[in-house]
Amino acid sequence: MTHDVIVIGSGAAGLTAALALAERLKVLVIAKGTLTSGSTAWAQGGIAAVLDAGDTFENHVRDTMIAGAGLNRRETVEFVIERAPHAIDRLIELGVPFNTDGNTLHLTREGGHSHRRIVHVDDATGWAVQAALLKAAEANPNITLLPGQACIDLITGRHEERYSGSGRVWGVYALDEASGKVEAHTARATVLATGGAGRVYQFSTAPRGATGDGIAMAWRAGARVGNMEMMQFHPTCLYNLEVKNLLITEAVRGEGGRLINPRTGKRFMAFYDERLELAPRDIVARAIDSEIKKFGLDFVHLDISHMPPDFVRGHFPTIHDKLLGLGIDMTTQPIPVVPAQHYTCGGVMIDLDGRTDLPGLYAAGECTESGLHGANRLASNSLLECFVFGEAAARHILAHWDRFDAPPPVRGWDESRVTNSDEEVVIKQNWTEIRRFMWNYVGIVRTTRRLERAQHRIRLLSGEIDDYYGHFRVTTDLIELRNLLQSADLIVRSALRRLESRGLHYTLDHPETLPEAHDTVLVP
Repeated sequence: MTHDVIVIGSGAAGLTAALALAERLKVLVIAKGTLTSGSTAWAQGGIAAVLDAGDTFENHVRDTMIAGAGLNRRETVEFVIERAPHAIDRLIELGVPFNTDGNTLHLTREGGHSHRRIVHVDDATGWAVQAALLKAAEANPNITLLPGQACIDLITGRHEERYSGSGRVWGVYALDEASGKVEAHTARATVLATGGAGRVYQFSTAPRGATGDGIAMAWRAGARVGNMEMMQFHPTCLYNLEVKNLLITEAVRGEGGRLINPRTGKRFMAFYDERLELAPRDIVARAIDSEIKKFGLDFVHLDISHMPPDFVRGHFPTIHDKLLGLGIDMTTQPIPVVPAQHYTCGGVMIDLDGRTDLPGLYAAGECTESGLHGANRLASNSLLECFVFGEAAARHILAHWDRFDAPPPVRGWDESRVTNSDEEVVIKQNWTEIRRFMWNYVGIVRTTRRLERAQHRIRLLSGEIDDYYGHFRVTTDLIELRNLLQSADLIVRSALRRLESRGLHYTLDHPETLPEAHDTVLVP
C-alpha cells in the first residue's frame, strides 16, 4: 500500500502532524512498541498558554528565555507561544476534558512561570491528550497506524537502486517486532517525532523506548544536531528501588510542597535560590544533588502534608493513589525523591516549518532542537512544542506538496551475511554500562576529566557494537543499543565543546557563564 507521508512516532507531535496531513494526504504512522508507549502519555503537568486576564505573550516569552538561560532563539519562542491558545482550542475540539472553574479553564502554576498559565487534566494531562489524539487518528480513514515497528535507519539517496548522494529522505527501514522481518517503508515526505534520549541515563523518568532513535537516525543520515549537552534532570522522581521512574510533578512544589533534608529535618532551598522550591528545574535539581552528596543521603523529602488533605487529594489524585499503593500517604507523610533525567532539550536542528537539513525530512517534538527551550526547558512548554511544530510541519508539506517527487525504487534490506545472535548478554551488559557511566560522568554536575572518561568508554564500545551489528540479525534491543550509544556520543561531544556553565550544563571546570550565548552544533 502506498502512503504519501510517513510519520515516525505516535505521541503528541506525531499524531498532531498526522491529523493535519490527513486532511488531504494518506499518512502512515509507525510506532515502536504500542501506540501509547511514548512520553506523551506520561506527561503529568500540563500545557502552558497565555489565557489569564493579567498575563501576556511577552511575559511567557520572558519566562521561557530566563529559564533557557538566553540560549533560546527568540523568533521560535514567539512563534510557539503565540500559537498556544489555538493549540488549546484544537485539543478542546478533540474532546480533551481540561479542568475548569465554572466556565473558565483552571490554570495552575509551575516553577519558572510568573503567572498561572498551565491548563491541565488533573495530574495526568498527557494521558488525556494521547487518548484524544489517538481516538481522532483511529477514526480517520486517511491514517494507517502501524505499531510494533523498530525503525533502524532512514532511507536516503544512497539506498536508491540508482545510488544518489542527494541526502534526500524517502522513508525508513523498520523491523516488524512480531515477524522479525525488516520492511522498507517509502513516502514522498517523512516526519520524525520519535521523542528524546532519556534512557541513556541510569535514572530517568522517560519511558523504556526513549533511546534517541530519531536523533541517531537523522545524524547517521547527515542531519546536524544541536545542544545535546542540555539534558534536563527532573528534581523530584520517587526514590523507590522497586518502582522505576514515578515522577512527582512540578505542580506539587507549585502548590506549596517543601524540600526537606531528612537528616537535619530542615528546608534547604533558601541556601540555593531566593525563589525557594519555585526556582527553575536546573537549580532545584543541582540543589538536591548537592544536599545528597554533602550529607551522604540516598534521597531528600518532598513534603506537602502541611496542606489540607482534601486539597492534596483533589489536586493530585493519580500521584496520591500510586503512592498509597506503595505505602506512602502524601497527605500525612513526606515523599522520598531524587533527581532523574527528564527531558532532552537538544536534538535534530529544525526551522520554523519543522524542516531538517535533509530534503524530505521534517521533525517535531522532543527529538528536535527548534530553539524553544535553549539551555533549559520551562515547565509545560514541551507538549506545546509538539502541537505547534507537528502542525507547522504538516502545513509546510501540504503547501508545497506539488514539489515532492514520488519515491524511486529503493534497495531491500540485506541480511544475507548475518546470523541469529547467540550472545544477547553482550547487549544487556553494554546497555547497563552506557547508562551507568553516563549517570556518573555526564550527570547534573560535570568535569572535563569525567567527560573524557565517558568519551573513552564510548570509543571502546563503538567498535564492539559495530562489530556485533555487522554480524547478527537486528533485534529491537540491538537497534536501541546502537542508538543509545550514538546519542551518548553526541551528548558527550557537545558537553566537551561548551566551555562555560549555562542552564542545564554545569561544569566545575568552567563555572562562569560567557557573555554571549552560542548553540553547540555538531555537523556529521
